[in-house]
Amino acid sequence: MSASVEILLVGFGNMGQALVRGWLGRGRAASRIVVVDPAPAARAVAAELGVIAAADVGAVTRAGHDVVVLAVKPNQLAASLPACARRATGSTMFLSIVAGKTIAQLGAGLGGAAAIVRAMPNTPAAVGHGMTALVANKAVTAAQRALCTELLSAVGAVAWLDDERHMDAVTGVSGSGPAYVFLFIECLERAAVEVGLDPGLAKQLALATVAGAGAYAAAADAPAASRARRVARGAGSSRAHDAGRARGHGAQPRAIASVEEGECPATTSMNSP
Repeated sequence: MSASVEILLVGFGNMGQALVRGWLGRGRAASRIVVVDPAPAARAVAAELGVIAAADVGAVTRAGHDVVVLAVKPNQLAASLPACARRATGSTMFLSIVAGKTIAQLGAGLGGAAAIVRAMPNTPAAVGHGMTALVANKAVTAAQRALCTELLSAVGAVAWLDDERHMDAVTGVSGSGPAYVFLFIECLERAAVEVGLDPGLAKQLALATVAGAGAYAAAADAPAASRARRVARGAGSSRAHDAGRARGHGAQPRAIASVEEGECPATTSMNSP
């Protein structure tokens, strides 16, 4: 990350804090970052990180920011944009991670000539394992796109979209997707407890299973469906309670049934060619 890039981060909640921690972890100097948040607790976190903080954009004394990152709540965006627009120079880029707000909506408050990138990071970005999709308007330069990639890569993987209309689909997959994974983890935990396992062990098994399966799928050179078939090979419990049946009967009952069945041919499948 270029040491000379000046960042103004407006909104210092969970995602804003995750971004700053990611930037600092990658060598960004705290002196190059200014955060804005009206909450004293948020500004206290900034102080702990060694980052300059202000209660509102108007109180920021430093000028000439290369990028203004918008990380406020959606219902706070409209009130924030005019002050942010006044901070801009001809080379300022606006990077928004505000959920559900389009480039057109951002442009209405920032001005038609503003360079705007809309991004959608998901919840795992809070621990550096997020997935962020980005889309830019025509005013954004190649160098600014590269900077956005660098900034968001600090909290996980990134992907650029050619068409903003695809952002809704991205939101459905990577934005909402973690909720389904969390639900599945809960189902596995409950299933383990219901068949007599200690709750602590149940949680450990569920978390390690999901994390390991995700890592295995990411490292694999085959589609996830083929991996599922390999684990479910034969007549064991995985085959009997496959994803197709789970769709028809609900994840919780099916998870419990799979745990009650016991044996899974996963070990055999791992050793198969």
